[in-house]
Amino acid sequence: MARPFRVLGVQQIAVGAPSRQPLRRLWCELLGVPHVGSYESEAENVVEDILRVGGVEIDLMQPLDAGRAPRVHEPALNHVGLWVDDLRAAYAWLEAQGVRFTPGGIRRGAAGHDVCFIHPKPSIERPESGQGVLIELVQAPPDVVADLGSR
Repeated sequence: MARPFRVLGVQQIAVGAPSRQPLRRLWCELLGVPHVGSYESEAENVVEDILRVGGVEIDLMQPLDAGRAPRVHEPALNHVGLWVDDLRAAYAWLEAQGVRFTPGGIRRGAAGHDVCFIHPKPSIERPESGQGVLIELVQAPPDVVADLGSR
């Protein structure tokens, strides 16, 4: 049977945590993703910051009441991949900001691009992390840089 739809790309990534403050620090301040709005819903037990990079929305969610469902912070999320235009510069700058990376540093990823991973958990020595989410930074190839970088 033919599929009646096609996945065209990433529209939204939702990341939850007990507090949005560490998420904002990473996503807005350290990574530079622009904040474009906010949303709050008692019925959905959520308050969130809405970010946008390229055509992708990133929602940073926090429960209004952590003891009540839905629990927008459980699970936080497993893995998000982000194209970057200069992986080595990103790695060096983020490391200098106290970001914790997984062991292995920059290496060749499964799709053939150079990658590194921001660790989901902070450490005493490296207090900045993915706040429960493993974040893959991926060196964008020249055609992606040209296409996405011009937007």
